[in-house]
Amino acid sequence: MSTPRPTSTQGPWRKSSYSGANGDCVEVALARGGMAVRDSKDPDAGQQAHSTAPWTTFIHAVRSGTLG
Repeated sequence: MSTPRPTSTQGPWRKSSYSGANGDCVEVALARGGMAVRDSKDPDAGQQAHSTAPWTTFIHAVRSGTLG
């Protein structure tokens, strides 16, 4: 069974707190069913949609340092 993908953002886009001054960053927004991610340098290029469970797993891995 596939996990439903989120659709349409429901909140403001927020930049990562780890964003550099050179613009190399991503933005995230709440989306119906999960989170949306886009490149802040080119916001019109599209976005990735992530369901809640995989997004939560990713955030835990980043915070714990297991991604490198």
